Amino acid sequence: MTEFQAAVLGVLQGAGEFLPISSSAHLALAPRLFGWPYQGLAYDVMLHLGTLLAVLAYFWKDWVKIFSDAALGPAQKEGRVLWLLAAGSVPAGVAGLLLNDLAETAFRNPLWIAFNLVFFSVFLWLADRRPRQELDETAFSLKDALLIGLAQSVALLPGASRSGMTIMAALFLGYNRASAARLSFLLGTPIIFGAGLLEARKLSPEHLDAAFAVGLAASFLAGLAVIGFLMAWLKKRTLTPFIIYRALLGTAIFWMFWN
Repeated sequence: MTEFQAAVLGVLQGAGEFLPISSSAHLALAPRLFGWPYQGLAYDVMLHLGTLLAVLAYFWKDWVKIFSDAALGPAQKEGRVLWLLAAGSVPAGVAGLLLNDLAETAFRNPLWIAFNLVFFSVFLWLADRRPRQELDETAFSLKDALLIGLAQSVALLPGASRSGMTIMAALFLGYNRASAARLSFLLGTPIIFGAGLLEARKLSPEHLDAAFAVGLAASFLAGLAVIGFLMAWLKKRTLTPFIIYRALLGTAIFWMFWN
């Protein structure tokens, strides 16, 4: 893999991880479209470490507050959030361990990806149009954490989108768009970290080259920029542009790969 290819994949990962457009779909499709050798799921997940650094950097004050309050006890303002995030991470963690092999093979079929992009766009659109989106992070409960966590487990399907599924679930539960995005990013942090650790064992020393460093840096910088963009966007606007993009991309993939 060249440094240019790594940079492209890093940007796709950084943008797709936080926008509701599915990073895994873009990473699976890019090599097919450009004629590049597939970089492997292990490399994909290691790119997630770039986005992990991005979400930690963007929300570092939040994480400091969450951990400090958790250390003082659940009665503190953010004291319970850490445990709710941990509980909400369980469904996706279990699904990842059970379905990891399918994620590397059958789930990466282009037609399957196209179906997921279009199919879940419908539910994302319905959630985005849901009335009474009034809740903020102070309403976050164990029930909400588990339901959003279940939605996060669906993101094992390329084309579903982890951020898309978690934002969708939060919107259906009545959270406003900005709060839904923040909960999505915070809840995704343990999963991104865990997936990176799990797949790191598949990397050999020859993977840790200049291209790998470029991809990691590109995913970090793109992720940091996209988080800031989406948080500002959702304070005043809807998810419509991203839903349209998903639907168009899925339709285009059907057209290109249908035999």
